[in-house]
Amino acid sequence: MSSSGRGSLRADLERIFRANYPRVVAVAARVLGSRDEAEDVAQEVFLSFARSAVPTGEAAGWLSVAAAHTALNHLRSGRRRATREEAAGKTAEVCPDVADTVVTLDERRRVRAALARLPRRQAVALVLRHSGLSYAEVAAALDMSTGSVGTTVRRAESALRKELNRHASSD
Repeated sequence: MSSSGRGSLRADLERIFRANYPRVVAVAARVLGSRDEAEDVAQEVFLSFARSAVPTGEAAGWLSVAAAHTALNHLRSGRRRATREEAAGKTAEVCPDVADTVVTLDERRRVRAALARLPRRQAVALVLRHSGLSYAEVAAALDMSTGSVGTTVRRAESALRKELNRHASSD
């Protein structure tokens, strides 16, 4: 990486990137359902981190939360919806069991849309926990007590179910 004309990059950037890139991509992929889109989100997140003054010891949590927020922003904006739907249509055409593929893709789309309607803190806690972070890691990342993580995640799961049921009955 070159710092020509842009000021200096963080001295710890390469080490933190190497240590955290897989998790950042995994968190974003959990939200977006696409490794390619998750890698785009990871680029955005690490660019923001490179310009930040986040202490090195807080980098992992900050990056996980930033990945979830950035992925949710992409999901909410619908920037890539047409591309995903077009790709899904092409996949369905070549798959031997079209009905199963279409149902699975529709279910994933519905879950992601419902996730995007949740309160941000709940959505981020849910994504982080289901991306493999421990209660302690989620608590540190979201600056909350470890004891409240379980409650927040359970409320998020309940809200997600309600969103899915509400929109299923309106279809």
